[in-house]
Amino acid sequence: MLLAHPAVLQGIADEYRTLELLHADRGTEEVRQRMDDLAYTLCISTGTRDVDAALIAADLRLPGARVADDSLLPGA
Repeated sequence: MLLAHPAVLQGIADEYRTLELLHADRGTEEVRQRMDDLAYTLCISTGTRDVDAALIAADLRLPGARVADDSLLPGA
């Protein structure tokens, strides 16, 4: 599986979310195509089949996504 650099993956996810918040899917053909391209790239980069799963997977791969504090775990 192709793994994007975390900075690149962050940029792709941020751009997709920004366009989504702006309801760009209702915009011009060019903007809709950009959203489709970003969704495809996210899916390929994360090994997923839909953009929602890709965004979650991207978030988990980004630095700081996992909490290192295990103080609430039994025996920690």
